[in-house]
Amino acid sequence: MKRTTKKERQQLLLQTIDENPFITDEQLASLFNVSVQTIRLDRMELSIPELRERIKDVAAKNLENEVKSLPIDEIIGEIIDIELDSRAFSIFDVKEEHVFQRNGIARGHHLFAQANSLAVAVINDELALTVRANVLFAKPVKAGDRVITKATVREQNKDKNRTYIDVISNVNNSVVFKGEFEMYRTKGIGENDETSN
Repeated sequence: MKRTTKKERQQLLLQTIDENPFITDEQLASLFNVSVQTIRLDRMELSIPELRERIKDVAAKNLENEVKSLPIDEIIGEIIDIELDSRAFSIFDVKEEHVFQRNGIARGHHLFAQANSLAVAVINDELALTVRANVLFAKPVKAGDRVITKATVREQNKDKNRTYIDVISNVNNSVVFKGEFEMYRTKGIGENDETSN
């Protein structure tokens, strides 16, 4: 992006963050061809909170449909958007404790746990269990990476109480993990809205 005036840049900054609240200061600095410090000063002048606070704000707004299948604090990563029995997104920041010390690559069970807990969370039922998972680790993930994961309900089988979910995890718009999950739910689809006598 070509250089802009401060006023133009700040207007574009507001628009960019509104469209993608999860963009980092580093990505914004690169996009606007300015320093990270300039972006931080712009955010302060515009009263735009830092990324962590933006994630929490979006999550709070989008978790009106409470997750029923497990407590929020048992989900690996932070849910940032969810529509039960449809789709869900979460973010997982890979830290030093999540990687192998000798090569800095994230242990696979952390990526699987993020994907699996999101597949459980998206189900509109008080109990959801993983029956089967077919997963592919496409690329290594390292400390400092932010993994953005999307779970999409592909199919629901009311007769067998099964839900089939596709999960894709990305780092910097590059796929690092894919999974197909077959989930068991205790109630048939649509039963959760009925009251029992």
